[in-house]
Amino acid sequence: QVQLVESGGGLVQPGGSLRLSCAASGSIFSIYAMGWSRQAPGKERELVARITSGGSTNYADSVKGRFTISRDNAKNTMYLQMNSLKLEDTAVYYCYQDRVPRVYWGQGTQVTVSS
Repeated sequence: QVQLVESGGGLVQPGGSLRLSCAASGSIFSIYAMGWSRQAPGKERELVARITSGGSTNYADSVKGRFTISRDNAKNTMYLQMNSLKLEDTAVYYCYQDRVPRVYWGQGTQVTVSS
């Protein structure tokens, strides 16, 4: 059974930084693409960043140049470094593992950007 556990969320001021982590268990971590999505109140969930098993990455336009996704296969952990945070980055952030045709999700971690 796949289990994904996010951590690292919290309250930060605009312009600040946070690093989210997603620890995975129950699967062969290194062979699957993984990513981060977020959902703000009243909005649909949107893809934030994705990283393939080979390390290729892509990002939503809204976070390009500010967020960096990475993975440590030895630790079965994925990260999202978020810099220059904006008010509109406030959301619940979810990590996922892409095991086509099924996608597994974590429980989410709250990120609040506020002055």
